[in-house]
This record gives sequence, structure tokens and C-alpha cells, in this order.
Amino acid sequence: MSLIRIVILAIVQGLAELLPISSSAHVVVAEKLLGLDPSSPPMTLLLVMLHTGTMLAVIVYFWKRWKNTYFQNTAHLKRFTQLAAVATILTAVTGEIFIKLIENTLFRNAPHAEIEDLFSHLEIIAPALAVAGLLTLVAGIVEKRHSHGTEVNLRQACVIGAVQGLCLCFRGFSRSGATISTGMLAGVAKAPAENFSFALAVILTPPVVGREILRLVHGHRDGLANGLSSAIYSGLLGAVFAFIAGLIALRWLSHLLEAGRWYLFGIYCLVAAVIVETLHFYGY
Repeated sequence: MSLIRIVILAIVQGLAELLPISSSAHVVVAEKLLGLDPSSPPMTLLLVMLHTGTMLAVIVYFWKRWKNTYFQNTAHLKRFTQLAAVATILTAVTGEIFIKLIENTLFRNAPHAEIEDLFSHLEIIAPALAVAGLLTLVAGIVEKRHSHGTEVNLRQACVIGAVQGLCLCFRGFSRSGATISTGMLAGVAKAPAENFSFALAVILTPPVVGREILRLVHGHRDGLANGLSSAIYSGLLGAVFAFIAGLIALRWLSHLLEAGRWYLFGIYCLVAAVIVETLHFYGY
């Protein structure tokens, strides 16, 4: 793959992953416009490495905040651990239930098909983007009218975790947008909702990356072996650019969230849904 394509995909992933606009939707569209196959082994490995780069950006950017909140003493650490564990368990349970439900209904006549086979379908990504956009828009409007909020409690962590599970099933349903918006609608203050959402992302990313690597190894063993060294080089280079783009995106996200402009991301997602549906109509 050419350097310019790697850089483009890394920047798209880095910006969109950490903004509430769905990185997967943007990366799939970018891959299609660049004439790439999203399901090919090199592209799968590249996406895994890009996710790793953005995860490192999250850790670097939020570490000071987390240190002053979740890790300031044993009591705070214990409370965060409990909330994060409950949320992550509900993410896994909800995600697994919906994944199996989709695979056993849409793919009941295709025994070896997986939900990932749907992830490049723009006709599914477009409505998921629209739903994420509406959720973000409503949360932004409600937040502007009711600016007060609290820290995350157990009930709110459960709801956030369950919604995060849905994000595993649908490309276009932004993880950060859905979880932060859900937290805000549930009564969590903006900053704690953002902190908790991205802490969950760091917890969730390694198993998701591991799942993708296993799928890659088991499903494309021959194709992976033929271009492994080139794919690894592309992935490492992409991870660096995704890391840099991720830090920029996080600064922008925090600024707009603190300025009360969260609703703008909802408007963006609604516009993006129309564009994605148009691209599908023209055969992408």
C-alpha cells in the first residue's frame, strides 16, 4: 500500500475514533473511495494497528485526569474499578447477545458467516450514523438546558456499558458519541462522562484487537503469510499517524464539550448519514 493511503487512513481513523462521529464508518468509506478492500488481510491488520495508536493517544491525553480522579486514593480506585468492571461486563453480554441474534437471523443460511461481514455495507452504516447523530443531538440540547450533573454511579455505569455493547454490533454507531451522550442523558456531568467513556475504551480495545487478530490468523492464514512484513510495516507507520491525529482530536473534543457544543457532532453525523447513503446509491 502506498504511503499516502496509509497516512490518509491513519488520519481518518485517529480523528474519527476519538470524536463522536464513528471511526469505522469513516474508515470504511475512505477505503472504498481509495479502491481498497476493507475485508482483506492487510487492511484488517492495518485497522488493528490504527486502533492501537489511538488507544495510546487516549492514555497519554487522559492520564493526568485519571490520576487526579480515579487514582487519587484507594477509595476512588476501588469505586472506579467496580464501575468499570460492571460496565465492561454489560458491554460483553449485550454485545454477544446482539451479535448472536444478528448472526442467527440474517446469516442463518450461511453457517460460516460472521457479523463482521456486514461492517462494510454502507446501507447499514448510514442508519447507524443517523441514530448516533440523533442521540448526540438530543444529549447536546438537553445538556445546554440542564447544565448540572453528577459523577458516574452504578446505575449510570450499567446503562453506559450496555449501550457500548450495541456499538460493537453496528458500524456507524459511534462508541464515544453513544456512551458520552448516554451518560449525559442519564445525568452524568460532561467531564466525568468523557473521562469514564474513554477509560472504558482503553479497557475494551485490547480484547477487540485480539479478536480481530485471531480472525485474521484463522480466516486468512495464507494471505497474511504472503505479505506479513509489508502489512506490519504499514501498520506501525499508520499507528504513529493515528496517535498524532488522536491527540489533536481529543483536544478538539474536550474544547467543544466544555463549550456546550456537543450537539454539533450530532448534526455532523446526520449529514454524514445522508452522504453515506448517497455513496451507497451510486454503487460504493
